[in-house]
Amino acid sequence: MNTMTPNPQDILRKAKTVAVIGCSPDPYRTSNYAAKYLLKKGYTMIPVNPNEKEILGERCYPDLNSIPEEIQVDVVNVFRRSVHTEGVVKEVEQWKQKTGQNPVIWTQLDVSSPQAELKAEEAELPYVRNLCIMVEMDRM
Repeated sequence: MNTMTPNPQDILRKAKTVAVIGCSPDPYRTSNYAAKYLLKKGYTMIPVNPNEKEILGERCYPDLNSIPEEIQVDVVNVFRRSVHTEGVVKEVEQWKQKTGQNPVIWTQLDVSSPQAELKAEEAELPYVRNLCIMVEMDRM
């Protein structure tokens, strides 16, 4: 976790909307289970997957920057392999420039990369490294 990042539970207490990057329609995939869990806990969950139109009854977007600007995104939860995480950070940086929002980048277990974390720090984006969002919610 870099110095810009508050306590994970504090993030989750304040957050209302979570974009799930790499959300799968497969109920046996962790991203689907986590997305379902977020909905059950009362969060607005926005699935992001270029291959789907809808996941868990929610409209799915092909990428972060396809989400309408008027939607406040508080957390970008990354469920992609670590080789893609730096690209997600670049997308969040574009989102920040486009909307003025500064969402927390939350990388699931084994999803972070040193390059992504450095890029987030350079862009002054809050970054949570390698934590399961469901485990952190259960700790609250």
